[in-house]
Amino acid sequence: MDGRLCSKVTCAREAVATLTYDYGDQMAALGPLGGSGHPHAHDLCAQHADRLSVPAGWIVVRHEALRA
Repeated sequence: MDGRLCSKVTCAREAVATLTYDYGDQMAALGPLGGSGHPHAHDLCAQHADRLSVPAGWIVVRHEALRA
């Protein structure tokens, strides 16, 4: 574990994905765990990443990690 936990309140699971929002385009992007330190990125555990919901009219772009 690299020490990064899910951003959801009361969740203590390891983060595996990073969520970012583009409010202007009404889009949420969910992808592999990104670099730390970005103030507008939210780290999520697998459970919360799978359960992600966005406001009506928004789209979600899910980026999958490339596997060798």
